[in-house]
Formats: sequence, structure tokens, C-alpha cells
Amino acid sequence: MPPHEADASPRVDDAGFAARHAVLRAGYGHRADPDDPAQVLAMPLVLHIPKVGPPARSALLAAAAAATAALCLDVRVGLGPDGEPGPWRGDYLAWTGARIRKVARRARGAQWLAAQDVAGVTALIDGAQARALVPGPVGALDPRIRKLQIGGTDLVHDEPGDPVAGVPVLWVNAELGMTVGKAAAQVGHAAMLLAGAMTTAEAADWAGGGFRCSVRDAGPDRWAALAVEASRGEVVAVRDAGFTEVAPGSMTVVAVPAFRAAWS
Repeated sequence: MPPHEADASPRVDDAGFAARHAVLRAGYGHRADPDDPAQVLAMPLVLHIPKVGPPARSALLAAAAAATAALCLDVRVGLGPDGEPGPWRGDYLAWTGARIRKVARRARGAQWLAAQDVAGVTALIDGAQARALVPGPVGALDPRIRKLQIGGTDLVHDEPGDPVAGVPVLWVNAELGMTVGKAAAQVGHAAMLLAGAMTTAEAADWAGGGFRCSVRDAGPDRWAALAVEASRGEVVAVRDAGFTEVAPGSMTVVAVPAFRAAWS
């Protein structure tokens, strides 16, 4: 099946983009979870993993990261020129005001095509495709997405070589042994944090390139060096809440910008 046309490059509309970027720069809320578990908010991620010819793991994770960043800076989460809120704004701000959660599911064939009709943004990187959907309550998930499998499918760790020059690199803690679904959620977090740490001009430049990034596994020695950089605030680190797969507080991904900037 030919790749679905990706739409991960948002229109950079100056003041509107700056306002959407300001939401990421402000960080995220820590509103307590609702008493009803069905009302917990999450961003669904759909990973295209066909049975025949599945994508490389590193490329799929890069697509998941790009799709997440693209949705967070899409015109539909902001305000229009007339001040009217975009169609996704309410759901998006409710999610960013709570604990950031993502749930990745895999799709193939007709399932993947059906997912394109659910509100969201698709990214295509090196033949791999992922779609970030508008966040909402986990109990109100679109039926076309709810039936998709969360676990049970993984991809082997590939060796893609050196990261692509001139784009951010998201280093995944290889020792944690995360599934592709868990890793997709974590690189999505990293992409959001990295975009928020950038200046608006840097984020706009990244957006213009479709939020392309490289995802690579970091072995013990590289991870130790990255942890030192993270402790100095030189790179962006993701620490997981520990709801699934890893222990609470585990550092899962470190995002290194294409050009190290002095972030304010």
C-alpha cells in the first residue's frame, strides 16, 4: 500500500504560530486525575505497522515524534485571525493542563486508512508513518481507534547509522527495553519538550522541515554522557511517571537540538 500523504508541516502563520508555541514554552499542568478513570485525558498515537514490509523501528519512532510536535503547533489548536478558537483548541488545552499522557496503538491496511479520518496529523519519515490524534478522554475514544491493538506487536531494534545532520536527535535509553508503543509515547513527549525549549524562530524552522528528527538507541556509555548533559540543562530529558513498563522517574529519552541554543 502506498504511503498516505503526510501533513506534519503546519502553516507557520507568524503571530498565530508564536501563540501556539507559547503554550509549549509554558510547560504543562499537573491537574489531578479525575475520579472516573474513563475521563483521564490522553493523546492517541497510531503507528502504521503493516504485516508485510513493516517500517524500521527508528524511522517509525521519528514519525511518532514528528506527528506529535506537528499537532501541538497546528493552526487548529490555536486562535484564528478573528480570535475564534480552532476546532481542536479546547481539547488540546484541557490535555496540556493535565498530566501529559499518550497511548500508542498499531494499525495496518484498512485500519490505518480509517485512522486518517479521525482528527489528527500524520507524519511520514523515511517510509514510516504515524498519526497523532486530538487528545480526549480515554473512555470516549473513537471506535475506529479503540479497536486497534495496543500491545503484542513490536519491531526489532535496527541500526540506522549516524543521525541525520542538521536535525534534532532523540536518544532512547536502550537499557529500559521499551516496546515500540511505549517508546513512541516517550519520543512524542521529547518532541513536545524540545519544541517548547526552542525559541519561536527555531521551532518555526523545525516546523518548516516537517519536524524531521533522528531517533537512535543510546547504549550505557552514551546514555551516561547524556545524563550528565541533562543534569546541566544542556539537553531535554523525559522522565516517565511509571504507569507502564518502566519504574517511576526513569529517564527514557534525551532530546539534543540540531543547534545548541541558549534557551531562556
